[in-house]
Formats: sequence, C-alpha cells, structure tokens
Amino acid sequence: MDAASAWLPRSLGAVEASLREATAGHGAALERDASATLQAGGKRLRPLLVLLCGGARGGEGSVRAATAVELVHMATLVHDDVLDEAPLRRGRPTVAATSGTGAATATGDLLFSRAFALLAEAGDVEQVQLLSEASVGLAEGELAQRHDEFDTSIDVERYMERCRLKTAHLFECACRMGWIASSAADGQGLEELRGFGSSIGLAFQLLDDVLDVTGPVERTGKARGTDLLDGTVTLPLIVALRRDPELANVELRGLSEEEAEAVCDRIAATGALEEVRSQALELVAESKRSLAASGVDDEQRELLELVADGVVDRYG
Repeated sequence: MDAASAWLPRSLGAVEASLREATAGHGAALERDASATLQAGGKRLRPLLVLLCGGARGGEGSVRAATAVELVHMATLVHDDVLDEAPLRRGRPTVAATSGTGAATATGDLLFSRAFALLAEAGDVEQVQLLSEASVGLAEGELAQRHDEFDTSIDVERYMERCRLKTAHLFECACRMGWIASSAADGQGLEELRGFGSSIGLAFQLLDDVLDVTGPVERTGKARGTDLLDGTVTLPLIVALRRDPELANVELRGLSEEEAEAVCDRIAATGALEEVRSQALELVAESKRSLAASGVDDEQRELLELVADGVVDRYG
C-alpha cells in the first residue's frame, strides 16, 4: 500500500463498502451471519489482484469485479466449514459453529448469489462467465478432495490438480477479471496475467499447506495439523512419505489433535517442508516471468511483484 498511488487504497475502500452493502438487508439472521463472515477479515488478496490487474483505469468495473470475487471466496469458506465441521476460522467461531449448518449453508448461498447479481446488474456478461467457470472449478476441486480423503496413495499430480481447481482458478479469474475491467484492455497480455495468477495461487496453496504443519494456532487461527485431522493429504505429507515410508503406517482416521501434532513433527523432520517451500519459490519466480511478458504498466508490475513476494513472506 505504501508503494501504491492514491487510486489503490481508494479502490480497496470502495470494495469494502461494496462488500458491506452486499451482505446487508437480507433479513436479520442472514445479515448477522454474512456480516460476521465479512468482519472476520482476511487478506483480501483476490480482490487486490483484480484491482491491480485493472490498474488505475479499472474504475467501478474493477471494484465491482473485486467485490464479486471476494464474495465467492467468502461463500466457499462458509461452505467448507460446514463440510469440515470446523469450529474456528481465522481464530473465530465459524458460522456453522455459532448458527448451525443450515444457517451456514444459507449464508454461503447468499454470498454466492450476491456475487453474480452484482455482475449481472451491470451487464458484465463476460465477467459472469469467468466467475462461473472458476466457481465450477471450486466445486470440482472440493469433490476431488472429498474423494481423496485419508488416501495416502495419491501422487503429486493429483494433488496439484486439486490445488488448481480449489485455489489457482480463482486467482486466475481475479487477474483476468481485473484486466478485462480496464478500459484499455484489448486481450493482449490476458494469458500472461492468467499464468501469473495461476502460479501465485499454487504457491499460496503450497505454503498454506506448509503452515498447517508448522502452526501455531495463534498464527493460523486453527489447530496445527487440521489437514491431517480432516483427512486432506497435502504435498508436505506426500513428500514426507517418500522420505520416510514408515509414515504410511500412521492411521489418519481418528487422529487426536495431540497425535496430529506428532505426525506434523515427523513430517517436518524429513525435510519435506523445505522441499515444498522451494517449489513454491519457483512458482513465484515463474509468476514474475509471466508478468514481465504481460504488458502491464510499471506501477502495476511493481505492485503485482510485491503481492507475489508477499505470498512467500507471510510464511517465512
């Protein structure tokens, strides 16, 4: 933010105002739970990508697209907490925990519907299509993850495909929607920005999976080893299994929180986390190469590179 011109904080402020408006006025119960989801905060990384790819020219179109992308992201978090029966999100009780799974499902549905309504009301047909495709990817990724629960035989390719569907596609979508919202966008550079978004989305997910192993709860807002407890096999475990085959004898089903922490220690002891971090760093470098070929202006490039570096710095 310190490196940005005045348009960026102004646009981010407009996105926050738009998010508050989108979550209000839908009955007391829905407004309470949707507002609680919004107030839980977050990095706002996806709307930031929309705004930066749109640049100073993006204007209201970028703000609208950024709001829609964040609403979809919020909806997926609420629905994920229902599926995972998660008690905490960002250190706060989830909507599912406070209001029940039915209310949480309805809240997620509201957030999804408001995202597409915002774009449809403005006649942004191409943006609706892009966000729809990303949302389908999210659903496919969730189904793949559920299918793979507790399966320690999955390989790196299967894991990476899940990451593309559940995480990278929405990052890609954010970059593409921002570029399209720019009045100067003519299609040139769109694929490069898509590649940028995909690479940092994958890096983000890899490092998030590392953080799940390292913790602590004060930093992550959830129990250390939550992925293990949920039966989600991530790259740190896949790599650790290759280095320490005895880990395959661990029964993931029914792990206690203490046992999950012990498995996290075993994963870390193999050196797997350093290998995964190295892969994430290469993805960030790849994202910058895509950015260099995209044709964005100097300020956009500088700020997007800072975002890419920030993905890594958060997990340093």
